[in-house]
Amino acid sequence: MSDSGVEAKGEDREQLRRAAAGDDEALRALFEAHRDRLRRMVHLRLSRRLAGRVDDSDVLQEAFVDAARKLPEYAREPKLPLFLWLRHLTALKLAEVHRHHLGTQLRDADREVTLHRGGLPMADSVSLAAQLLGTLTTPSQAAIKAETRLLVQEALNSMDPIDREVLALKHFEQLSTAEIAEVLGLSRAGAGSRYLRAIKRLRAILEQIPGFEAF
Repeated sequence: MSDSGVEAKGEDREQLRRAAAGDDEALRALFEAHRDRLRRMVHLRLSRRLAGRVDDSDVLQEAFVDAARKLPEYAREPKLPLFLWLRHLTALKLAEVHRHHLGTQLRDADREVTLHRGGLPMADSVSLAAQLLGTLTTPSQAAIKAETRLLVQEALNSMDPIDREVLALKHFEQLSTAEIAEVLGLSRAGAGSRYLRAIKRLRAILEQIPGFEAF
């Protein structure tokens, strides 16, 4: 275990050792175990302005190439759980993709919602509202009117940024409370309290939107 308290199960530790030593099969298995969760993060945060130019798989492929190169260093002293380390590298690659394709447009994006402290790419409120509606509504409500989406966007923009981030991490990236605490630099109790406050706040806001089903 490192000073940060990171410890892997026996089989995970052995697989990590083999992957870091150059075992391609072990390396692929490590990445595949976390691919779906990383894809959710990329899908949420990849700018809609890059649709048709960059897709989730492009970002993940570049991130995995970078991770393979850095894995021996990570394995010597893992300061984060493997998934959170891969998530961090993927976020850096996503930021690089945004800078490359969008440049100064990143500072001029309209109606953006910050989903993470420390420079992780932002998701605009259109994307986040679409994710929220798709996750929290029933199939019979699939045809959400444009004005309803705008109301949800405004609701998201009115929330405290950290509360909004906790919701994004919990509901869309599906991180555990412990992982959220690590990502945001909070205690587990603090992350749990933030989530309860955020969900209560969002419910209160959404209940004011006609026709929107509370969750």
